[in-house]
Amino acid sequence: MRTARTTRVRNVAAAVLVLGALTGLTACVGGDDEVSTKPKAHASADEKKTDEQPAADSDANAEEADAKKDEVAKVGDTIELTGMDKGSKLDVTAVKVVDNAKSSDEFTAPESGKRWLAVQFQLVNTGTKAYADSPQNGAQLADSQGQQFQTTFADITAGPSMSSDVKLRPGAKALGWITFELPKASKADVVQFAMDSGFSDKTGEWKLK
Repeated sequence: MRTARTTRVRNVAAAVLVLGALTGLTACVGGDDEVSTKPKAHASADEKKTDEQPAADSDANAEEADAKKDEVAKVGDTIELTGMDKGSKLDVTAVKVVDNAKSSDEFTAPESGKRWLAVQFQLVNTGTKAYADSPQNGAQLADSQGQQFQTTFADITAGPSMSSDVKLRPGAKALGWITFELPKASKADVVQFAMDSGFSDKTGEWKLK
């Protein structure tokens, strides 16, 4: 025979199960998105020497390190990025930029009133897991007004395009151009890149000018 107390206990238990399921779903769907503009620190010549250095040099190095804390990544800098899976990690460098990039063939060209801007990226797999992705899907460009532009398929005279199917074992690297199409009047401001075709929580951002 079902009593009122038994019914209440079952209702409370059911509510706890539903709440737990919703909490788990929220944890899976929601993440702490981060846009990183911090360039990866490079070991200086002084850091490679022995620890037997004058105190003055140590103080100077400390001041230099403090100054770099607020440094914004620009073309030539490397940003450390992580993917959604454990052990998925890349060092991503925006190596070069070519504005008004030219087509390497006579069949493709920007639409009327637009131009191509290409960024050469280098990806180095610094994780413990193999990297497999289409890097173009995780890149986008923004102009000074905040308008955002996606990538376009184009082969340019500056060099080979980034492969649309990159697979890297740990320690391996890939190099190639990713091209964007934007209005001729737009002033390119920043370029962004994220792993997992842009779905990773951490995005790297480089200042173009």
